[in-house]
Amino acid sequence: MARLPRKSVKKSKILLVALSIALFGGAAYIHAQSLSEAAQSHREKLLAELRELEQAMESVQSLIDNKRGEAASLERDIAIFDAQIKKAKLEIRAIDLTIQTLQGKISSKEETIDEIVAKVDREKLSLAESLRKLWELDDVSIFEAMLSHERISDYFGDIESVDIVQRSLQESFGELRSTKSKEEQARDEFVEQKTEASELRALQVIERKKVEKKEAERKELLRATKGQEAAYQKLLTAKRRDAASIRSQLFLLQGSPDIPFEKAVELAERASKKTGVRVAFILGIIAQESELGKNIGQCNLPNDPPRYKWQAIMKPGRDQKPYLEITSKLRLDPNLMPLSCPLSVGWGGAMGPAQFIPSTWLTLENRIASATGHNPPNPWNPEDAFMASAIFLSDLGASSPAREREAAARYFAGGNWKSRLGTTYANQVLAKVETYQNQIDIIKSVAVR
Repeated sequence: MARLPRKSVKKSKILLVALSIALFGGAAYIHAQSLSEAAQSHREKLLAELRELEQAMESVQSLIDNKRGEAASLERDIAIFDAQIKKAKLEIRAIDLTIQTLQGKISSKEETIDEIVAKVDREKLSLAESLRKLWELDDVSIFEAMLSHERISDYFGDIESVDIVQRSLQESFGELRSTKSKEEQARDEFVEQKTEASELRALQVIERKKVEKKEAERKELLRATKGQEAAYQKLLTAKRRDAASIRSQLFLLQGSPDIPFEKAVELAERASKKTGVRVAFILGIIAQESELGKNIGQCNLPNDPPRYKWQAIMKPGRDQKPYLEITSKLRLDPNLMPLSCPLSVGWGGAMGPAQFIPSTWLTLENRIASATGHNPPNPWNPEDAFMASAIFLSDLGASSPAREREAAARYFAGGNWKSRLGTTYANQVLAKVETYQNQIDIIKSVAVR
């Protein structure tokens, strides 16, 4: 059998390895590319369905608005119930799709973090090797180094090598710092996306409860009226006269004892006079925050284990020091005050009915004190909490009714207010606002008589 010369064999092996790398590397690239294209295609389908759902929800809302403009009748109210239930179910589906979209981003971010961590590990090895070489050179004295060379030029060549190692060391340190910074940024974005998904799930719980409540109310309306318009009108008249039960019903608060609705209206009116924010809107925000807080759960309770205490649930660099400052001023035990628990990821530690985090509360503290006369103000005190919420909402533009939706979305989602997270929160708040406005109108109409 004919054989290739050794040099040719070696060259052939190199070519074979290169060809293998090209083939398998190319295949891996094509596979990764196809996966990326598949993920992008799936994401586009989700976004397209989301747009369709948003259009459907707008259409249903228009129907609700038109029906409300009609004279009160059994047929109208049943149609409104049906539309509200349909819209809530569309909202639930939209949240599902948004969470799916976020999961894709989260998975991608996890891969990015893994790649960065691998790069950090490689850079650490490179840094260790550079340090090892430098230490080897440092172990030799200048005199020994000069004697070990036949020519002085060789010695200076070694000095140049030391300079190269030192420069390499500096570059490695710089590269490592840069990569670690990218890793921290990627991890922060990862936590933000996971937190958003968890917050959406919390809002979805509220939406599901809304469906159950509306279905129960619809069923009860049909039972009470037996489908008869005359019976409906009689029931409607009785409800309009029942201001006493509205005043006495409890307004549920998070982190504080519940108060009668009439007291809640009184506190909201005081806050409204100071800020110009509508009374019903303040009530809607407080009710939404308290409902979210109750769904998430309370932490930092007296018998809680360490993992549920403020030291574990609050973001260290942002909220722990402000929290201690707030409780110290109020002479409260920081280990006993009820706080919101974290969601499945991220941080908790929101305080009282308005659910302010400590760092935000401190930025409003002087203005709250000036408005209520309580110095220092107490986030667990309903009056201070209502005022704080109204001040913050006013800063977000809620003094203008036309900007209430945006203000509600910003209150919860911040700069991400245009997202499904902000939109869903705002929709839920405004649904509560409508209910409270109707109840306030009934109370006022009776008072005028």
